[in-house]
Amino acid sequence: MTAYLITNVSVVGGEPIDLLIRDGVVAAVGDGLAADDATVIDATGLVALPGLVDLHTHLREPGREDAETVESGSRAAALGGYTAVCAMANTSPVADTAGVVEQVWRLGREAGLVDVQPIGAVTVGLAGERLAELGAMADSAAGVRIFSDDGHCVADPRLMRRALEYVKAFDGVIAQHAEEPRLTEGAQMHEGEVSTRLGLTGWPAVAEEAIIARDVLLAEHVGSRLHVCHVSTAGSVEVLRQAKARGVRVTAEVTPHHLLLTDAKAESYDPVFKVNPPLRTAADIAALREALAEGVIDIIATDHAPHAVEDKECEWAYARPGMLGLETALSIALDVFGPRWDLIAERMSRTPARIAGLAGHGLDPAPGVPANLTLVDPAARRLIEPAEMASRSRNTPYARMTLPGRIVATFLRGEPTVLDGKAVK
Repeated sequence: MTAYLITNVSVVGGEPIDLLIRDGVVAAVGDGLAADDATVIDATGLVALPGLVDLHTHLREPGREDAETVESGSRAAALGGYTAVCAMANTSPVADTAGVVEQVWRLGREAGLVDVQPIGAVTVGLAGERLAELGAMADSAAGVRIFSDDGHCVADPRLMRRALEYVKAFDGVIAQHAEEPRLTEGAQMHEGEVSTRLGLTGWPAVAEEAIIARDVLLAEHVGSRLHVCHVSTAGSVEVLRQAKARGVRVTAEVTPHHLLLTDAKAESYDPVFKVNPPLRTAADIAALREALAEGVIDIIATDHAPHAVEDKECEWAYARPGMLGLETALSIALDVFGPRWDLIAERMSRTPARIAGLAGHGLDPAPGVPANLTLVDPAARRLIEPAEMASRSRNTPYARMTLPGRIVATFLRGEPTVLDGKAVK
């Protein structure tokens, strides 16, 4: 295993220092370090962050390898500065058994670019009718701890209660896609002024807020852990704020696109901007940013949702919802918050690793800590060209935008997966 000496790097925005990486861990931190056997990386002007962790990634394999594979998605993640991703269960077949989650886990290990932690389905086939093999998935080699029917809401309150009760035994988490389906039937975008003007069926904010309100009450009653996926409305923020004030064991995420893009993007009828939950209003964005900064929303999660060309380049009504996110998430965080490095490390690495129980991830570089880290050039600006992205899909909403920041290097347990901005393998 090659040793690396990273010189003059700012660790989470601090004063420049040297890092020596050896045998998969940070061996030393200090000024003027030397190691004759180490490959030297001059990191002057760069910032070192704990490797990013994504709690919400769609890797599509098995079943839709035309859109993404575990390997291609892992490469996109590494290029985005990630060292671990949690892979959602809506594959084909659905990841609702120990066999499927172990397949995804093994594919991630074979790719060796990031740690791929499968998320298991809550219900069989995501159908919302009966619980999947939660215990078997938890006891599998993959060690599943997060369960979600993402893309589908666990709408039955009795079933949701049973799921929360079941996972409490092993401190698992139910991650809910908060959408009351009877309020969103036929919905095409956020319900509001723009949807009215465009004549598109609206997805009302209350459809999200009602499920979150119900589920925090259930989690409070059971005493179990609830995680709310892709929060998108100001009303949802208030429900979460009140729940946290009462001590409910609830965490929540927001996506980069819900921090930046509004429902006005639908005026172009470009299906790349169709996503679930939909892009909301400027007032919602302001509330989400404030909630993320203060910790009412715990993390940024990408909801990386690659789609094949035929599923996106079609009429708006028939297009699949979803956007790419792994390769641009840190740039969006920098665009929104600027160089608030400790906030970025907390919301994109430390806290998601803690929620997912990923030992060795989310730790700031320090002696003896696994060398899972990323080096960022905050002064760089880059033009987003879809054809140059590592994902097999091209449905990025940031095409031809110039965004701040560039990932220079990513290390997974001391081995580089990205060097000089390029994937190592």
